Amino acid sequence: MKKVYRLQNLDCAHCAAKMERAIKKIAGVNDASVNFMYQKLTMDIEDENSDEILSEVARVIKRVEPDCLIEI
Repeated sequence: MKKVYRLQNLDCAHCAAKMERAIKKIAGVNDASVNFMYQKLTMDIEDENSDEILSEVARVIKRVEPDCLIEI
């Protein structure tokens, strides 16, 4: 399932790259891309564990850039 989310307060291109690498390592994430210019996260995730995957993605985002929020 492909999903697109808006990221608020993403201030650093380096942080966006770190987020992308960390999100790609989460179990259940087939692919992920963080676009710094458009402040968007695009993911291809498994349907059956989507809630758990999204909560793990939110934890990764907070760890990399504490002020960044994901609009779910």
